[in-house]
Parts: sequence; structure tokens; C-alpha cells
Amino acid sequence: RSVYDGEEHGRFMEKLEARIRNHDREIEKMCNFHYQGFVDSITELLKVRGEAQKLKNQVTDTNRKLQNEGKELMVAMEELRQCRLQQRNISATVDKLTLCLPVLEMYSKLREQMKSKRHYPALKTLEHLEHTFLPQVSHYRFCKAMVDNIPRLRQEIRELSMSDLKDFLESIRKHSDKIGETAMKQAQQQRNLDNIVSQHPRISGGKKSKKEFSASSELEVKNTSPMSEQDSGILDVEDEDEEEEVPGAQDLVDFSPVYRCLHIYSVLGARETFESYYRKQRRKQARLVLQPPSNMHETLDGYRKYFNQIVGFFVVEDHILHTTQGLVNRAYIDELWEMALSKTIAALRTHSSYCSDPGLVLDLKNLIVLFADTLQGYGFPVNQLFDMLLEIQDQYSETLLKKWAGVFRNILDSDNYSPIPVSNEEVYKKIVGQFPFQDAELEKQPFPKKFPFSEFVPKVYSQIKEFIYACLKFSEDLHLSSTEVDDMIRKSTNLLLTRTLSNCLQNVIKRKNVGLTELVQIIINTTHLEKSCKFLEEFITNITNVLPETVHTTKLYGTTTFKDARHAAEEEIYTNLNQKIDQFLQLADYDWMALEPGSRASDYLVDLIGFLRSTFAVFTHLPGEGDAHSTMSGKVAQTACMSACKHLSTSLLQLLLEAEVRQLSLGALHQFNLDVEECEQFARSGPVPGFQGDTLQLAFIDLRQV
Repeated sequence: RSVYDGEEHGRFMEKLEARIRNHDREIEKMCNFHYQGFVDSITELLKVRGEAQKLKNQVTDTNRKLQNEGKELMVAMEELRQCRLQQRNISATVDKLTLCLPVLEMYSKLREQMKSKRHYPALKTLEHLEHTFLPQVSHYRFCKAMVDNIPRLRQEIRELSMSDLKDFLESIRKHSDKIGETAMKQAQQQRNLDNIVSQHPRISGGKKSKKEFSASSELEVKNTSPMSEQDSGILDVEDEDEEEEVPGAQDLVDFSPVYRCLHIYSVLGARETFESYYRKQRRKQARLVLQPPSNMHETLDGYRKYFNQIVGFFVVEDHILHTTQGLVNRAYIDELWEMALSKTIAALRTHSSYCSDPGLVLDLKNLIVLFADTLQGYGFPVNQLFDMLLEIQDQYSETLLKKWAGVFRNILDSDNYSPIPVSNEEVYKKIVGQFPFQDAELEKQPFPKKFPFSEFVPKVYSQIKEFIYACLKFSEDLHLSSTEVDDMIRKSTNLLLTRTLSNCLQNVIKRKNVGLTELVQIIINTTHLEKSCKFLEEFITNITNVLPETVHTTKLYGTTTFKDARHAAEEEIYTNLNQKIDQFLQLADYDWMALEPGSRASDYLVDLIGFLRSTFAVFTHLPGEGDAHSTMSGKVAQTACMSACKHLSTSLLQLLLEAEVRQLSLGALHQFNLDVEECEQFARSGPVPGFQGDTLQLAFIDLRQV
């Protein structure tokens, strides 16, 4: 600024030029000082350029050689690289196959198990495959196909296992009678064993008790794995000879299909569905089993098959109850049993009412008792069955009464109504063994001799005892007290005496053409049977061990029965005699206007008196049994004789006083007087011993006075 302001440009330029010249001289001086070094450097640089050119040529030559030599190496390296790549790929493939092969093997195993119907193992394999193996290889397409196929396979397993269950249920339905038969045989064996033990307490060991057997059988079932490889359903049971041990009912059945199906549905989360289906199907089968065949009442086998099927059904259900956790429960079993009990009792009431054979009713009762004992052994309440047996007992008594009515009719119809002749001691003892009869006088008499009664007395007495035995048979195994058995036997025996035997005797007494000698013999027979009632009381007491003095003990009414029969026979005698007298009187032909009487009594009256004499001679010569028997015969004879005389007197009086007889001649009265005298002579002659004084003649006193 000072240059520009002072306008000293020229001077400044001069100074600047001078300064440049100074610097040039310094630079030239500097260059001169270093020039030799520069020359030397250039020289060396030129030398270096030559050497560098040589080096370049050598490097180029070496490079060419190296390139030529390295071509093979590069090819080998490329091959090595490719080999390494393949090696890595193979290793990766092996690793992936290591993951995939178990999946494929498991899937193959699954298909094989499905093919061989091993459904539970197949389901376990499927679960393992789905949760363990497939997640590791889920990105492969075949695995996705498997995953998509799993629900279908699971459904297939479910359907196949259900099919096995249906086959099992069908087999159970068909074989339930065999299962029940075996269970009832086992119960029968147990009962026989108990009887033997009760009779011989020292005997021990032997067969298993039912409880032990059930426990061991249950243990065997629990040890059976549901993974069992075979679904055999019902095992074949061959008919074998009776051995010491009847196979247990559960041993006849392979329950593995049920267990497997239950496990399968449990794993599938459908256990409730399975339980519902199983119970529904078994309830349907129960209704089928409880439907009795229409002709069941015709044979015992019909009842036996019916009971076998019911027992078989409940044996299976009881086993299922104890070997599965909740497939069936006690409430379900109790509900089924209540239904079965009501239907069974109704069926038995209906069908047993058709039965008229006491033997079949007794066999049915034994079968029902075995049926009840069998199911009671499995824990089912059976009191209602025993109550129903008491109803059947009444029916049994009725069928017995009908049967014995026929027996009594045959005995009474075939009897000759004559005292039993005895030719030797053996026959005598045989009769006395059949009928309780003691008579010291008869024993002293030499053979041949006669019992006072006819053959129907020991026969009827023996049949009454047979009836009592038949009643006793029904009361066995009914768990009744001795008092109840005694009461039942006495009531039935009373019915036999007061209704059945009484009716038979009345029919014999009332039938046409019965003779007076037969009626007299019936009176004697019923007297002896009446006396035998106390021996029947003792007989019942001996077989029931209940003393007659026990409170509420029913008494036998046999005495009344035989008294009524005897009175009926006596009345029939009186009636018959009067009818005979009437028949003779119909022959009377008086000429009430006769001028002269005959020389003797009328022929019809003479014949009538002869008939009466011969008739009362029968009473006089009856075989006696001491004073009591003579008194009994005498009373009947006296009453009959008095009745006949009174009837004769009354009838003659009616003849005399008939309205049609308007006038009489003295000759007719004299003839009538001869007839009355004949009657009075008959009364005085004492046709029947035992009348005091003129008692019999008093029968004709009114006639005499008229």
C-alpha cells in the first residue's frame, strides 16, 4: 500500500528485479554445488533401469514358467474343490437320512402293526412318530404327507378296535350260556365242598374256595398286558371229562379286546364315548338275555339255559367291573341287576304257573337256588329270588295236592274194602311197619288172621308220609329256620288231609252202588287213620326237630277229616238203609176193603225184615279191636237199626193214613196188624246187641197205638 500510495513503482520493481537476480545467483550457486551428485544419481538411475529391465525379463520368464507349471495344479485344485463339495453334500445327506430313516421305519412298523391288527401298539407307534420323530423332519414333503395322514390312521385304528370290540360282544352273547353253566358248576362244587366240610370238619385243603379262586383269577387278568399281540375273543372250550377242578368262568374268556379298545379310546381322548357305547350295547344284550323263550316252561333245560345266559352275562360284567378302572361302575351293575331281577322274577312267575308236574317244580326250585347262590357269590343281592321261591312253594304244594289226589283216588278205587288177611309173621310185620297198629289180642291169635282195616289204610298213611317228604325236599337250601319248615310242612299236610283226602273219601262215600259193607269198612278205616294222626305229628317233629309244644306251631287237623268222613259214611249207611226200606215198601199192595185178613204177614215185609236181619248181622260180625272198636261198631249198628225201625214205622203209618185211603175194612186192618206184629217181633229179637229193654220196640209204639 505504501508503494501504491507513494507512487514508487519503478523503484520497487527495480528492487524486486535485483532481488530475483540475487536469488538466481544463489540457486545457480546451489545447483553448481550439487550438480555432481545429480549426475551421479542419474548415472546410478540409468544403471538401475537396466537392472530393472533384466529383473522384469526374469520375472516375466519365471511367471511364464510358473503359469505353465501351475495349470495342472489348478485342475487338481478344482477337482479337489468339487470333491470337497460332494463330500459336504454327502455328509449333509447322511445326517438328513439319519433323521428320516427312523421316521420311515416307524411308519413302516405302524403299517405292519395295522396290517396284523395290533391296534394298541400301532397307536403307541403313531403317538411316538407324531410327537418325537416327525417334528425333526417336518420340512420334507413326505413328512407333511405323513402328518396329513395321521388323523385318518388314528380314525382307522379307532374303527378297527371298535370292530374287534363288536366281535367280542357278539362272541360273549353267543357264549354267555357256556360261561354261566361253568360258573354254576363251580358254585355247585363249592356248595358240595361246603357240605362235605360241614359234615367232616377235620377235612382241610382240597379245592380253592370261591373267594380264593376269584382273587387268583383277577390277579391273572391284571397281569395280562393290554399290549397283547393277539385278539382271540372267546377261547374255545372243549367238553372234557369231569376233573377235580371246574375251570373258572373268567378262564373261558379272553378280555384283551375290551382292555385294548379301552386303552385305545383313552389315548384318543374318547374314553367317555367308549364307555357309553359299551354300556349301551351290554344293556341291549341284557334285555335279549332276559327275554325267556316261549316254551321255557316245558323242560328243565329251558330254564337252565335261561339261567346260564343271565349268570354268564353278570359274571362278565362283574369281571369287567373289577379289572377296569371305571368302564362300568357299581351303580351301573346294580341298575342292570335290578332290571334283571324284576324281569327274571316276572318270567319265572309266568312260566312256573304253567307247570303241573311237582317233580319239575322241585327241579326248578333247586335250579333257582343254584342260580341265586352263584350270583350271590359274585356279590349280587338275591333276597327277592328266595322270596319268590316261597311263592313257588305254594304252587308246588298245589301241584303236590293235585298229584296226591290222583294217588288217593287210585288207592280208594282199587281197594277191596275187606279186612287185610295175614297168613304169616312176615306179612304181619310188613303191614305193622307200614302203619302204626298195635293190638295185643290180634298178636296172640294164630295165623291166618285179619287186620280190622282194609289195604287203603297203610297205603294212605304211607302216601301221607311221602307227601311230607316231598314238602321237606322243597324247603331244603331255602335258608329257612326249622320252625318255618315245620310250619310249612304242617300247613301243607293239613291241606292234604282236610281238602284232598277228605274230598276223595267223600267221593267214595257218595258214589252210586256203594255197599253197606264198604261203608262200614270205611268207618273202621277212618277210625284207625284218625288214631294214626298223633304218629304223623311225631313223624313231622322228628324230621324238623321242632317240638309240638313250640309257640305258634300249627296242629294237624287230620282228626277232623277222618271224623267228618266217618260221619258221612254213617249218614250214608242210614240213608241207604232207608232207601232200601222205601224200595221194599213200594211193593206193598194193601187191599183196604178186604173182607178177610191173610194167614201171615205180607210177603214184601217178610222180605224186608229178612234183609234187615242179614244187614245187621254184618255189623255184629265186624272184626274188633278191643272194647273201643266194639263200642264204635255197636253205636253205628244201634243208630242204624233205630233209624231203620223209625223210618219203617213212619212209612207204614203214612201208608195207613194216606189221603187216598178213604175207608178201611176190618180184614184190612187185621192184615196190617199182622205186618206191624212182624215188625215188633223183629224189634224184640234184638237184631243188634246193646239196646236196653224195649228201646227198639218204642220205634213202633206210635204205629201200634194208631
